[in-house]
Amino acid sequence: MSPADVLRVGGYGLRARPMRVFLSALGIAIGIAAMVGVVGISTSSTEDLDRRLSALGTNLLSVTPGPSLSGDASHLPSESVEMVGNIPDVESVTALGKVDAKVYRNDHIPEAETSGIAVYAAKTNLPDTTGAKLTDGRWLNAANDRYPSVVLGPRAAEQLGVHRAGSDVQVWLGDRWFTVIGLLAPNELTPELDTQALVGWPYAEENLGFDGYPTVIHVRAVEEHVSEVQGILGATANPEKPDEAAVSRPSDALAAKEATDDTLSGLLLGLGAVALLVGGVGVANTMVISVLERRSEIGLRRSLGATRGQIRNQFLCESQLLSALGGVGGVTLGIAVTIGYASYQGWPSVVPAWAMAGGIGSTLLIGALAGFYPAVRAARLPPTEALATP
Repeated sequence: MSPADVLRVGGYGLRARPMRVFLSALGIAIGIAAMVGVVGISTSSTEDLDRRLSALGTNLLSVTPGPSLSGDASHLPSESVEMVGNIPDVESVTALGKVDAKVYRNDHIPEAETSGIAVYAAKTNLPDTTGAKLTDGRWLNAANDRYPSVVLGPRAAEQLGVHRAGSDVQVWLGDRWFTVIGLLAPNELTPELDTQALVGWPYAEENLGFDGYPTVIHVRAVEEHVSEVQGILGATANPEKPDEAAVSRPSDALAAKEATDDTLSGLLLGLGAVALLVGGVGVANTMVISVLERRSEIGLRRSLGATRGQIRNQFLCESQLLSALGGVGGVTLGIAVTIGYASYQGWPSVVPAWAMAGGIGSTLLIGALAGFYPAVRAARLPPTEALATP
């Protein structure tokens, strides 16, 4: 028999039992769809993360006071911002300082109800260094950072019930009225800004009892020398007590989140593999039953001159076609799931070619394994015994 004849005979065996074929192929399709979908969604998420990091920049470093050896509260020197700015590979540096003040929507709210909003003194170049954006109003500048002006993070503004910036929008901060001059957009690299009320550094020192010590220093380093800057940043920010300066890279937090997502993806891939195994068992079961039901057909073909090899190839071809049908359907379904979920999340849709090829290849392998025993069993049936079967 030519390969075309084998395919034609194998296809006829499937067409004779459409419902059984559909259910068996469905088991394969579910497993392949789960695996392709998980890989596609994970790849799309990674692509989205890479794009966001490219836009936000991976060269942002942060310095905060670390724990002291004595266990007492430590702080960075007031000169640390200038010292860090003198590092050759630093592009820009800015700082925030914690202010012992509370902010309320008006002066009638009890002091105990703080809503968790922290007040910080901010340098005027904070947006340039951190990449923070405004959704409304303007940022602190040399003209207003010495006056009672405040910029609110998005969550802080929501908690205070402030929905816009303007000269007629005020909040009660540090026992006086502050004009809300700007509202920040969410920032993934510095999410702590979302819950903060930011006031001018000079005004905080003069009127809010701010001690001038930076609570966090943000640094933009030259992309090619981030590791070198990170290595000396702590000692530069606090030369007398370098062990009390903690250096971090905010983009690492996003990468850690992605690693957590990858762990979940691994679990889902395992579940997809189990579903694929179950589908393979379904194919094997279908082929065994097919051999039992078609003993008369096998005996007739053997008596007419068909060899054992031809019978074996016929049933192997059927199992391969059955598995390929499930594999193509599963890859198609997995691509559709990836596109749908990625579109819902606003991600780019990416399905690696190796995942699609692997899905088809694994189904063919499963088809070969699942159909091998039934094919061999069919080939070994003696013609007289097969024809005698009622």
